[in-house]
Amino acid sequence: MAMSGMPRELIDLHIHVGGAVAPHVLWSIAHQQGFKLPVRTYFEFVELITASPDKVGGLDDYLKIMHTVTEKIQSSPMAIERSVYEVIGKEYRSSRVTQIELRFNPAKRNLNSELDLDHIIHAAIRGMDRATLEYGVKACLIFCLAREFDHRLNAIIVEKAIKYRNRGVLGIDLAGTESNAIELQPDIVSQYVDLFEHARKAGLKSTVHTGETKGTGAEGVIAVVEKLKPNRIGHGIRAAYDEAAMKLLRERDVVLELCPTSNLQTKAVEGIKEFEHIVRTFWDRGVKVTINTDGPYLLTTDMRREIELVESNRILTPEQIDQTLRWARDYSFIRS
Repeated sequence: MAMSGMPRELIDLHIHVGGAVAPHVLWSIAHQQGFKLPVRTYFEFVELITASPDKVGGLDDYLKIMHTVTEKIQSSPMAIERSVYEVIGKEYRSSRVTQIELRFNPAKRNLNSELDLDHIIHAAIRGMDRATLEYGVKACLIFCLAREFDHRLNAIIVEKAIKYRNRGVLGIDLAGTESNAIELQPDIVSQYVDLFEHARKAGLKSTVHTGETKGTGAEGVIAVVEKLKPNRIGHGIRAAYDEAAMKLLRERDVVLELCPTSNLQTKAVEGIKEFEHIVRTFWDRGVKVTINTDGPYLLTTDMRREIELVESNRILTPEQIDQTLRWARDYSFIRS
């Protein structure tokens, strides 16, 4: 447990660059690059990129904000460098996050192949290097594959992750809406098996978004763990309703990246009571969990507030929260 009066040093394993950059920074980048925005004033812009409950009916609405606005603004070497730099600094200043794993899809930052992927990646690494030097924190990048991409494009992203493994790109992710999730289609999932196996043999770690929405239930979690063999699962909350899924997570030692505010605001759970039930079920079954932000500015949160949400609602005790932080460091892709 953190010593009395001493703030915890936090770690965030699940944070998307697309949802983590402050509105005033995105506003500045957009104007610097000459983007034509769909709104006229700064405050309209803040409303546009905030996932408020009145305009987010589910995960698809949340992702739409990222894919149509914030990711587009971040689509240049200058923009992604500043974005990565700003996220790391802000999370340290606001929440004392001393270890952070930032994830993004470089192929969604190159304006549909108009820009060179290597320039985008080099810029992201520069931003990370600047921030870690200034703030003395540890950081790495995770490249997201996309469910909506074809195999060829996802394979390119894996190859780029391997290429920059020694520059701080330490893992891959599979992200995107779970509507018609590929995990449940055996004739399609084989292409992802090959990509994840290739990344694993090259020394990369992996995580996968699954079990986040009610549409897939626990089946997606089971399929991902068995076929893709990830080190961690992003969200995975539907597994709490399936004993076989929780047994598999425990036996394979797969850690869950829980994101409380995200699950509440995207209506992945009905409310705080359901989230409490999910977390306590995992704890009772011996499934290891971590607490993360997902998209701090998009969701109006930060790591400090995520911890406070879990603690103030008595979902976990302070000692249990400290254990989740130890698990986060133990299962981080960043090795000392």
